Amino acid sequence: MSKKQSLWQPASERITSSTLSRFQAFVEARNGCKFDDYGDLHRWSVTELAEFWQSVWDFTGVRATREADSVLVDEERFPGARWFQGARLNYAENLLNRRDSGAAIIGRLENGDRRELSWSELYEQVALAASALRESGVQKGDRVAGMLPNIPETIVAMLATASLGALWSSCSPDFGVSGVLDRFGQIQPKVLIACDGYHYNGKTIDCTEKVSEVASQLELSATVVVPILGVPVDGAVSWPSYLRAQQTDSGGVPELHFEQLPFDHPLFIMYSSGTTGAPKCIVHSAGGTLLQHLKEHQLHVGLAPKDVLFYFTTCGWMMWNWMVGGLATGATLVLYDGSPFYPAPDTLLDIVDDEGINVFGVGAKYISALEKQGLRPSETHKLNSLRTVLSTGSPLSHESFRYVYRDVKEDVCLSSISGGTDIISCFVLGNECLPVHEGELQCAGLGMAVEVWDEQGQPVKETKGEMVCVKPFPSAPVGFWNDPDGQRYHKAYFASYEGIWAHGDYAEFTPSGGMIIHGRSDAVLNPGGVRIGTAEIYRQVEKIEDVLDSVCIGQNWDDDVRVVLFVVLKEGAELTDELSAEIRAAIRRENTPRHVPAKILEVTDIPRTRSGKIAEIPVRKTVNGESIDNTESLSNPESLPQFRDRPELQV
Repeated sequence: MSKKQSLWQPASERITSSTLSRFQAFVEARNGCKFDDYGDLHRWSVTELAEFWQSVWDFTGVRATREADSVLVDEERFPGARWFQGARLNYAENLLNRRDSGAAIIGRLENGDRRELSWSELYEQVALAASALRESGVQKGDRVAGMLPNIPETIVAMLATASLGALWSSCSPDFGVSGVLDRFGQIQPKVLIACDGYHYNGKTIDCTEKVSEVASQLELSATVVVPILGVPVDGAVSWPSYLRAQQTDSGGVPELHFEQLPFDHPLFIMYSSGTTGAPKCIVHSAGGTLLQHLKEHQLHVGLAPKDVLFYFTTCGWMMWNWMVGGLATGATLVLYDGSPFYPAPDTLLDIVDDEGINVFGVGAKYISALEKQGLRPSETHKLNSLRTVLSTGSPLSHESFRYVYRDVKEDVCLSSISGGTDIISCFVLGNECLPVHEGELQCAGLGMAVEVWDEQGQPVKETKGEMVCVKPFPSAPVGFWNDPDGQRYHKAYFASYEGIWAHGDYAEFTPSGGMIIHGRSDAVLNPGGVRIGTAEIYRQVEKIEDVLDSVCIGQNWDDDVRVVLFVVLKEGAELTDELSAEIRAAIRRENTPRHVPAKILEVTDIPRTRSGKIAEIPVRKTVNGESIDNTESLSNPESLPQFRDRPELQV
């Protein structure tokens, strides 16, 4: 594979003024070395792990009451390596550095509501919430659960929880009761903070009955309800009252105490998608999360104090936790809760102009949808502030890369990023100092020893294989909840290769040093024993004008696997023999005959997880007549029956 021409090259001024360049100079001066390029810096960062992560700590100014006695102990053990032993810090304290009148959080709802919290107001709100939680009996190590929209109160509640040394866990309010209990029922929270409802796609959804039912199934010391709709919930206290009760007689705020804790003290409990069974409860540490996010925000994204950061996410997706970490850099966060396409397809782009957003993050599906709807933001919006566009959730297609530079903005760093809930961060991501190549993630993250291995477990370049990480990193989970011997944790990541993290992505490194992700390893198609990444097929299908969405799976057939493609068509379009032939020809032309679907069938909807990822495994199981353990992780489980017992798939 020869090097492709880049779609974007950073201006020399952007490179020289970047935080990454300053960090490189910092490391070179400190270690008496010289790096010729990013590849050099990355190799050093994964060779000298302890020195690299100590440099990140010092350069980003982590606030701690005690420095580490040793940065990395038992480096050869993975899992089992320990980071920054002896250090004492608090995650919330690091996110509440600023106390001024500048905007810390701007919250926007689909119905047009807009609220702003200054840094000083955020600090006061966290102080009140922490005092209230303490009065509810929350102590170090307890859990606080949030069933909340993406609003300022959610961040306040999380920071208050973290200040006490308790663990925060959240999900979006669109989960059903069983989906919420599948998650929170495992971790036994002491306090539940929920909303009475939310707005989505022009509708108002009442959550009061759901909150009551969830609360009745948990042993709680308090149920607190944030009023979005203003509807009371029996047995619950309203958020404003909960905080107001902590004010002094003169209206003052209690002192905010930050519990000083070990680097690996648990902070967040996240959940696996749960599409193949009960969700796994993944526990992430305060220090690992903080340090990894500081590195990614500042060195890779180029986030700086007083920048404005936006990510379209719910509180059930790790991108919410990632975005909130931007407060540690001093950036302003813009939150949005609602449909990204209501009341108009360009709603989020309006917000970019309204709020002066510098870093704009969305799912890959959002960019594809803008193109399918024929939007040309460069002609309808100013986008003067926009410097970086981040995309994740699924591989960003080549067409979407071209669309951004053709119809959104020419001078912008478009960074497709990939990692996940498992590491609450990225293995491969962007770099404002590197060119952008069509269809590629720009680089492996600093300090992340990422390799691609073939079926013999050997590292390969420019060849597809399993993406692995061969050395420990601080944001690896400290474990799974209720997994005392670590067996479930080991099985999830280390069963394939002992001592090596296998992430489950099917990928390849490119000549430019970037990466292409071809799909999830467990969704890889295997017709005739040849491995095919689903992203290779989606890329061609997205070019077809009449196709809005698609999912590709392998059907067990005649002692082999055959490729089956399901498509959602534009209104008025029909799946004629001609259209099927056009789809097959596009796939065959750019790939191989083995990529061409044996069957192409029409459906009205594609099942997706609540973070917007195509749910290939439930579709495959449905087609093959296998049972699905859990559909609560899907945003639209009602779409699954149309894949079952299709007569076209019996011949």
